Amino acid sequence: MTSISIAHPQTLEAVETTTNGKYAIEVKDLNVYYGDFRAVKNVNLKIERQKITAMIGPSGCGKSTVLRAFNRMNDLVPSARVQGEILFHGHNIYDPGVDSVQVRKWIGMVFQKPNPFPKSIYENVAWGARINGYRGSMDDLVEQALRGAALWDEVNDKLQQSGLSLSGGQQQRLCIARTIAVKPDIILMDEPASALDPIATLRIEELMRELAQQYTIIVVTHNMQQAARVSDYTAFFTMNEDRAGYLMEFGNTSQIFTNPKEKVTEDYITGRFG
Repeated sequence: MTSISIAHPQTLEAVETTTNGKYAIEVKDLNVYYGDFRAVKNVNLKIERQKITAMIGPSGCGKSTVLRAFNRMNDLVPSARVQGEILFHGHNIYDPGVDSVQVRKWIGMVFQKPNPFPKSIYENVAWGARINGYRGSMDDLVEQALRGAALWDEVNDKLQQSGLSLSGGQQQRLCIARTIAVKPDIILMDEPASALDPIATLRIEELMRELAQQYTIIVVTHNMQQAARVSDYTAFFTMNEDRAGYLMEFGNTSQIFTNPKEKVTEDYITGRFG
């Protein structure tokens, strides 16, 4: 059993949680506002541990907003506010006093466009672990993370070269290595392959399946084939008449893609709208 602590920023009191439950995240009555506009309405969702959950839906339906809510990235938007609960192993990450930096350590994010630091490949991986106080062998950690991101064999002889010198697909895997180096529990991915060529996209998809053996992965994608290929569960979001995003349907990916319960889900998957 692994222990996780989410520390209070002032008192450093820790809330201990465990990773032996069925669900990594439970969303209860989530509403997200940007100013007066409600972008996400009454979302309820349970994310199973060590599975891949895909979030799909038309542009503007709130799926990326929901994804960012999972590690409090919306806190960085001045006009954003969140109502409801997001339980991470049973504890609400929006409770007063929960340290959002600690939340982002346990729930990492890989963005749509690869964003390596203007540092060496080695320092790109080591940076997060170092600022989080890692005391073990940094060389071993860097190798472990790069192997975990299926990049070690391609870069082990050029670790001091700039991360920016890598191809787009390699840069994205470097960003994944940087994320797993801090040993998160959950990896969020916001369209991680949309800027990549088909070969690099396939490599990222293969990597996602490998990572799901150790991590819970939640991915936002506009690529229906990708969602069908890599995910265990699929959440379909759409918009109401006020353009607020909401969860229309959630289930096993095979069921969502072959026998959806809602006609609007079938229409989106088959390309009739969206």
